[in-house]
Amino acid sequence: MSQLSRKQQTQKRHRRLRRHITGTSDRPRLAVFRSNNHIYAQVIDDAAQSTLCSASTVDKELRAGLKGPAGSCDASVAVGELVAKRAIAKGIQQVVFDRGGNLYHGRIKALADAAREAGLQF
Repeated sequence: MSQLSRKQQTQKRHRRLRRHITGTSDRPRLAVFRSNNHIYAQVIDDAAQSTLCSASTVDKELRAGLKGPAGSCDASVAVGELVAKRAIAKGIQQVVFDRGGNLYHGRIKALADAAREAGLQF
């Protein structure tokens, strides 16, 4: 019996989640990808196969305002607020949260809570 790596476990969970989660034009999907050093969030309309808005710790405007490392919970909070602000500017109020196979804990939870605080509903 072969052991799966942590990345393979995350990908397996994500495939399992995506069977039930899809983004529509009236309620797009807020997809989160977490690497060791950065975190990325996209609001995606799966029906039209298009990204409506995005934010990440590699954005120039966000990177200038970060005090600590980009892989911290504080950076995730900043990304959550920014993606929510950009989504609301495009008229998106409700989203479906896609945690990308990651556990709802730590940086993923910080991003989700910050997006909720900034006005997104999910």
